[in-house]
Amino acid sequence: MTEVLFVATKRPEPGILADSVDKFRDRGAAVHLAGTFHVARVAEELSLIALDGVHQLPRGLSRRSGSVRRRAEASPLGMRVWLQSQRDRPFRRRARKAQVLVALDPGAVYTVWRLAQYNPTAEAHFGMVAALTALDRRRQRGTAVRRAALPAPGVVKDVRRSIDGVPAALMRTATARPVMRSALGARLWRSALSAPGVPVSARVAASRYVAEGMRWAGRTSGAAMALTTAASRIPDLALRAKLLDDGVMTEIAGGIIPRDLHTAVGARLAQADQQYAEGDHEAASEALDRALFLSFHRMLHVDGLSSPLLENAQDHTERLHASTAFQAVARPRGRKTPAISPPAGRPLRLLVTTSANANFLQHVLSRYEDHPRVELRYLDLAARKQLKRVSWAARLMLEDRLAVGATGYRADVERLMRPYLDWADTVFLDWSVGPASMLTTIDPGDTRIVVRLHSYEAFTRWPHMTDFSRVDDLVFVAPHVKDLVTSLVPRLRGAGAPRTHLLDNAMELSGFVRPKPAEARFNLGLIGVSQVAKDPLWAVDVLKRVREHDERYRLLLVGGDMNPRTSVATADYRKRFERALKPLVASGAVVRLGPTDDVPGVLSDIGVILSSSVREGCHVGLMEGAASAAVPVVRDWPFYAGRANSARTLYPEGWVVGSPEEAARRVLDATSAEESWRKAGGRASEHALSAWDWSVVRERFDRLLLDGG
Repeated sequence: MTEVLFVATKRPEPGILADSVDKFRDRGAAVHLAGTFHVARVAEELSLIALDGVHQLPRGLSRRSGSVRRRAEASPLGMRVWLQSQRDRPFRRRARKAQVLVALDPGAVYTVWRLAQYNPTAEAHFGMVAALTALDRRRQRGTAVRRAALPAPGVVKDVRRSIDGVPAALMRTATARPVMRSALGARLWRSALSAPGVPVSARVAASRYVAEGMRWAGRTSGAAMALTTAASRIPDLALRAKLLDDGVMTEIAGGIIPRDLHTAVGARLAQADQQYAEGDHEAASEALDRALFLSFHRMLHVDGLSSPLLENAQDHTERLHASTAFQAVARPRGRKTPAISPPAGRPLRLLVTTSANANFLQHVLSRYEDHPRVELRYLDLAARKQLKRVSWAARLMLEDRLAVGATGYRADVERLMRPYLDWADTVFLDWSVGPASMLTTIDPGDTRIVVRLHSYEAFTRWPHMTDFSRVDDLVFVAPHVKDLVTSLVPRLRGAGAPRTHLLDNAMELSGFVRPKPAEARFNLGLIGVSQVAKDPLWAVDVLKRVREHDERYRLLLVGGDMNPRTSVATADYRKRFERALKPLVASGAVVRLGPTDDVPGVLSDIGVILSSSVREGCHVGLMEGAASAAVPVVRDWPFYAGRANSARTLYPEGWVVGSPEEAARRVLDATSAEESWRKAGGRASEHALSAWDWSVVRERFDRLLLDGG
C-alpha cells in the first residue's frame, strides 16, 4: 500500500477533500492529513472522510527558544510553518514512511519540500491531482516514480488558483531560496507560470517571485526562464517585451550569454514598430533604445572571448534591419550642399574632436598645431557639460530620427555645434561612437566631416545610429575592421556611402629603438592586460610551454589590471587569471610591472613581444614591441581568423601563429641563440619603422586632411 501524507496550513474544504481521498484509496493508498489549522474543531467533519489518520501540527512556537521565535517573526508564513513543525517527531516519522508528500496550499509548500529532503525516495507535489497522476504512473510501471517528476496539469491548476491574489509574503515563502535550489521546486513553479487561464497580473507577479527565488538560490538561468516562460503567455506586447527584457538582463548580470536574446530583441522591435505606426515616437524610441542596448550589450561583444556578431552576424542584425522603426532611423537624410574643397588662399581650418578619449591623437595634434597650412582647434566634447549630454543621448537621437519635423534635441545640437561647423573647413572626429551619431543629426553645411573608426566601435550600437550620408570620409585602422563594419551596416555599401580609407594609427616608433641586454632574450612581454579581449591566459599558456624546455623564460606583464566592476564576465575572467598567476608570480616566472609612462624603457628588457588577444584593430603595443626589436609572436586573433583579412594579412609572414603550441615553437626557434634572436628582432624593427612610424604615416594624414583624400 502506498503511504500518502497531506500537509495543510488552512482547513481543507471537506467535500473536495473527501472526493480526493476516495480517489487515493481507490488506487490502494493510505492517506494521512497533518495540519496547522485547528484540527479538533473540524474533527467531526474529518471523521466522515475516509482518512487513515489525522495529526495536529503545532500551532505556535511557545515551546521553542527565543531565537527561533524571533527568527519566525521575521520569516514569511511558509517558513514559520516549518519552524513550528520540524520538532514534531510523530509528524517526521510519518513523513519518512510516506511515498508521496502533498502540499494542499502554498503555505505548506516549503514544509513539504523540507520533508522531501529527509525522505529522498518520496515524491513531493503541490496539489492532489499531481499526486494522483504520480500514483497512476506508479501502478502502470509497478515501481516508484522519481521524486522530482514534473507536476501534472492538476498541479498547475492548483497553483493557478493559489497564485491569484496570494499575499506577497506567502508567495515569497513558496518560492524561497531552498525550494528553488531543488529541481522539484524550480520545475513546479516554471510549469505553473505557463498554465493557461492565469490572470495576467497574477502571472506577472508570480513570475517575479519565482525569478527572485531562483536568483537567491543561485539559479540565474532559471530566473530568466521563469520570466520568459510567463512572457510567452502574455498577449500585451509591451508587458511581454518588458518581461523578456528582464529575463535577458538577469542572465547578462550573471555573466551568462542569454539564450532568449533574439526573442527579447524581437519583442522590443515589434513594440517599437507598433508604437511608431501609431505615431508615438517617444515610446517607439524607448523600445528601440532597449532593443539596441540588448543587441549590443558589452558583455556579449566586448567583455568576452567571443561575440555573436562574428559567430553569426546576419542572424544577429537581421531583425534590426527588418524593423520599420529602425528603417526610419537608418533612412539617409543627406546634406543640402557638398563639402567644400580645401581652401587655396588660406590655411585649412581643422577641428579635431573626440569625447574624453584622445589616446590616438597626440601626434596628430602635434603635427597640425604649428603646420603652416593648418589653423587647428581641438574640442573635447566630454569637457563641456552640454556637449557631453547631447553626445551620448541615444534615446533622444532615436526619437529625432523617427520624427518628421524638427525636434528639441536637434535644435540643441544645432545650437551647440553650429559655431564649430561654421568655423571649420574640415572636422576630424576620432572614434565612431555617440558623438558621430550626434553630429550627423544635423546637416553639416559645406563643412567636410571625417570620422575615424578603430575596432571597439564595431561591437557597439553607434555605427548603426550614425547617418553616414552626412560623413564624407570614414577612416579605418585595419582592413579586417573595415570588412566587419561594412558587412554589419548596409548604408556603408550602398549609394551615398562615404569614401573609405585605411590609415594606420599615429605612432612615434623610432624612440623605441634602444639596445637590449642579452638576457632580454628570455623575457616574453605582453603590453596591456586590462581587458578580457587581451586574453592574457593565452600568454600564460605559451609561457608554461616554453618553460618546459628552459626555465629561464619569464613573462613580463605591462599595464593595469582588469577592473572587476566592469562586468561579471570581467570579474570571472580576472579570478581565473589571478589563480593561474599566483604560483607563477611566486616562482618569479611572471613579473607584473603594472602601468608605466616609460614603455620604451620597459621594452628594452623584452625579447619577445606577444599579442594574445582575441580581437584587435592593429595592436599598438605589439607594433611598439616590434619596433624595439622584440620578436613578434601574434595569435591569429580568433574574431577574425580564417577571414579574407585578419592578423595574417596585417602582419608579415611568420609573425602569426595558430595555437599556443605553435607560439611556443616560434619563441624557442627565434631565441635558440642570441645571434638568431637579434637578427629576427632586427628584421621586425625594420618592418615596423618602414610601415608604421609617424614619419611614414603622417604623409598619409596630410593627403587625407590637407589634400582632400
